[in-house]
Amino acid sequence: MKKILLLSDTHSHIDDTILKYVDLADEVWHAGDIGDLIVTDTIKQLKPLRAVYGNIDDDKARMEFPLNNRFMCEGVDVWITHIGGYPGKYNQAIRSEITSNPPKLFICGHSHILKVMFDKKLNLLHMNPGAVGKSGFHNVRTMLRFVIDGDAIKDLEIIEVEKRV
Repeated sequence: MKKILLLSDTHSHIDDTILKYVDLADEVWHAGDIGDLIVTDTIKQLKPLRAVYGNIDDDKARMEFPLNNRFMCEGVDVWITHIGGYPGKYNQAIRSEITSNPPKLFICGHSHILKVMFDKKLNLLHMNPGAVGKSGFHNVRTMLRFVIDGDAIKDLEIIEVEKRV
């Protein structure tokens, strides 16, 4: 069993509230737009991290993290990318691969809109944790946490960090 903290679009921001949830997780997954690598370096000092780079990330982040990160977590096939779209409107760059070889859990960021949907056509769970950074148009900073237990994804929780001013 693994407790996962899922975040995205930090845009160089890390604070004590985020770190409090990092401490409670077994692993942290970041769906891109990291900004300054101090964010991921800080997380890596505390917990194992899986991440992808996003469209705002510089060459340092692109050298450290992949565009797509596909891996197994216990019995769950996971695919993380930054600009992925959502069921019925997947990004054209990944559409053929996700259709021909869908993961069980597909994660992306970019939109700053928290969204969790089940794709009945591809039989996968889509997650976008929204944005936990302070840059962007979102009104509430959000993250997700959940448990992977064998091949089950369960105990999904939305974390609303704070309203942006």
